[in-house]
Amino acid sequence: MLKHTALHDLHVKSGARMGEFAGYDMPLYYGEGVIKEHLWVREACGMFDVSHMGQVTIEGEGVAEFLERLTPSPFQEKRQGKAQYTVLTNEQGGIIDDLIITRLSEHQFFAVINAGCKEKDIAWVKEHLPSKLTLNYMEERALIALQGPKAAKVLEETLQCDVSDLPYMNAREGKSPCGKDILISRLGYTGEDGFELSVPPDVAQRAWQGFSKHPAVKPIGLAARDSLRLEMGYALYGHEITAETSPVEAGLNWVMGKNASGYFGCERIQKELSEGTARKLVGVKLTDKGIAREGAEIQNGDGKVIGVMTSGGHSPSLQAAIGMAYIDTPLAEAGQDIFVNVRGRNLAALVADLPFVPAKTKSMKKAAA
Repeated sequence: MLKHTALHDLHVKSGARMGEFAGYDMPLYYGEGVIKEHLWVREACGMFDVSHMGQVTIEGEGVAEFLERLTPSPFQEKRQGKAQYTVLTNEQGGIIDDLIITRLSEHQFFAVINAGCKEKDIAWVKEHLPSKLTLNYMEERALIALQGPKAAKVLEETLQCDVSDLPYMNAREGKSPCGKDILISRLGYTGEDGFELSVPPDVAQRAWQGFSKHPAVKPIGLAARDSLRLEMGYALYGHEITAETSPVEAGLNWVMGKNASGYFGCERIQKELSEGTARKLVGVKLTDKGIAREGAEIQNGDGKVIGVMTSGGHSPSLQAAIGMAYIDTPLAEAGQDIFVNVRGRNLAALVADLPFVPAKTKSMKKAAA
């Protein structure tokens, strides 16, 4: 039986097209369809139910050092409220999951993990968790994302919450419509300015309905969330990143601490940082008509297979077919002519820089760690 989020009934009542995702019955799109939803996020403010994601806290003395064992990212130097995108690595240097970890206090961190990876992530952390630390899985807590250029205006006018001084990849506590504490994080997976709100389950519906009344807000399903992240070149677990993929192959060198060492898979990752990798994650833009999906082979002009698509689809913003792929490093330069085999047809394409569209996140000027 599929699980339901705290907002499930509201999705059904609003006529959302529902579908299974990571064991949950989730809204794929609403009445206007995926393309209009996608463009609305780029122009105004889209509201997403992402409560299927896992929310956990890890706390205790020495928790920052522990996180530097699980990931290649620096946490001891993070100030309160600062968020970090990172990856859990395994002993082979592959990626168990990607996640965002936020420092709530000196000895407490909050993490949001992928819906399809919750059980294995939590099991992995618990397997290595020192006895002096505790992990709390907040299974019932809801997560609402507001994404788009008008997201800050919506949040301020709905919750009377000034977020003008809250920079990208930072979080702080706020109040829900009924006065309960919520965590407001300025981040998201669309490339737009936006926020994720971690809210108690008993106020989730009231919060969703409150935001829905704002004229700039429309509910957005998971289908548009995927096309939005694809335009940004953001990795999706199970596609661009897997247990076999290293952070270096995936172009995630920037998550690593300058002097990081001792984390799981460190030996492979450090070697790849110094010597390079045989393949690279790149953008792909088709110049022939058609759509290339995950698994499609990529060939050079001589018909040699040089890579494989990991994600692909239509870009509503560019009105073009785009995707991401792993390609042999010598041929992974932007502008390189390639061919993508789609159902036996070789479609002309180009290696493209990522992202496909510019990010519009509100980064802090000279942000502190």
